[in-house]
Amino acid sequence: MSVMQQVKAKYKLIALDLDGTLLTDREQITDETKKWIQYAVDNGVKVIFSTGRGFQNSKGFWDELGLDSPMVLLNGAEIWEGPGRLKNRVFIPRDTIRRIQGIAAERGEWYWGYSVESLTGAKDWTPEMFERDWMKFGIGSNDQQKLAEIKEELLSWGTLEITRSAPVNMEISVKGITKESGVRQVCQMLGLSMSDVFAIGDSDNDAKLLKAAGLGVAMGNGEEHIKSIADVITATNNEDGVAQAIRKYVFQIE
Repeated sequence: MSVMQQVKAKYKLIALDLDGTLLTDREQITDETKKWIQYAVDNGVKVIFSTGRGFQNSKGFWDELGLDSPMVLLNGAEIWEGPGRLKNRVFIPRDTIRRIQGIAAERGEWYWGYSVESLTGAKDWTPEMFERDWMKFGIGSNDQQKLAEIKEELLSWGTLEITRSAPVNMEISVKGITKESGVRQVCQMLGLSMSDVFAIGDSDNDAKLLKAAGLGVAMGNGEEHIKSIADVITATNNEDGVAQAIRKYVFQIE
């Protein structure tokens, strides 16, 4: 799509979740979605990620889209000004990581963490990992009751933010660190307000951001409570839901 003239966009910043939103179930970005993201960029809209993923498994999509914009990674625990330009990281205290990992291992659940050096799962966890700095820790279980019990215990400490990106997991950060807090930082960097933000997502870790954004969009494949708090609902991640939403709500093209 060639842009002959600048089109007036209703929002100045598009904040995109990755899994279940920008990415199809096959973890691909469709050509239609790429087209509308490029259209937004060409018309002066900042397009950023607001994802639970870390740099290790989101940079490829950043490169694929050719974006030179800030990024909110690890549910807000890592903020980038642009490619190769780290803004800040918020670490979970090392003793807290030791306690969380102990609970997950003791109860036989799968777990993973994002440090500066790596994305590390349970099978690769060694004592040396406690010498690293971790920004996000995840615990997964097919037993909802077990997950609920672990969440209740961790919340009782009063120092952690706990959300999820799927019904079978929980994602743990320092209290107050969310996608919303990350996008607010980006807005400060760019001189924008949250009313300028068009945010789109599908899971619990998108909830606070969708409520705070100028327009919060839920994916058609999103969790029911995400649909209930969103301003509007678009098509699914396999039906170009992001592209449809950008066209309809950012540029008001029916």
